[in-house]
Amino acid sequence: MLQIRAGQLSVTGNYRENNEDSCVLDEQHRIFVVADGMGGQSSGECASAMAIELIPRVLQDKLNFESGTAKEVEQALDEAVRFANAQIIARSETDPAMKNMGTTAVIMVQVSGKFYAVGVGDSRIYRLRGDHLEQLTRDHSITQALLDSGTISAEDAVNHRYRNVLYRYLGCRDGAAAEDIRMLDLQAGDRILLCSDGLNDGLADPQIQKLLKSASDPDSAVQTLVNAALEAGSRDNVTAMVVFVD
Repeated sequence: MLQIRAGQLSVTGNYRENNEDSCVLDEQHRIFVVADGMGGQSSGECASAMAIELIPRVLQDKLNFESGTAKEVEQALDEAVRFANAQIIARSETDPAMKNMGTTAVIMVQVSGKFYAVGVGDSRIYRLRGDHLEQLTRDHSITQALLDSGTISAEDAVNHRYRNVLYRYLGCRDGAAAEDIRMLDLQAGDRILLCSDGLNDGLADPQIQKLLKSASDPDSAVQTLVNAALEAGSRDNVTAMVVFVD
């Protein structure tokens, strides 16, 4: 039976007045969520806070974490994303102060000893196995779509002007489904990182790989990764959640 240790850290950073990121990790290490809000004033902060409250609520209501099947997990994740999306849209349409708010979300759940992951937006989940760092989620950004179509190169994508422009997120009409859910075949020694784009905007994948591999425990890993992103000049809020699989 795999055992896991986890740590999390979210900071406002050096350039923002408030932290629009939110994250939640339940005590039983069954639900992991990182959300990165967007919108003026405090609306992004509200959207991400709604995501980390509503998504776990639906998952806890719909899932038996001890005996749930893959199909049940997929249905629950889809329902959780759809519900959070609908509630965020409703709030933005009824509260003028929250107009056009939205949030990304990456979610990992542990059910029946298996792990599942899904993302909406451009927050990310990575897996480090040995020396190999793999991004497990797909960015729902215009730049990623252009990259996928072959319109631009990987080099162009790094500093592309649309790299932070999203076509799917919670709070938009196209954000209402959990697509590309992955069941993760985790092994002892694996390390998982859930993060907002403030982290990977500051750190390239080779830097993330090096820092994640060298960390002695999840708490030191999140502290080191967040500090490194800030030192590298990240201009956003930065959130990291790290899971060690033992």
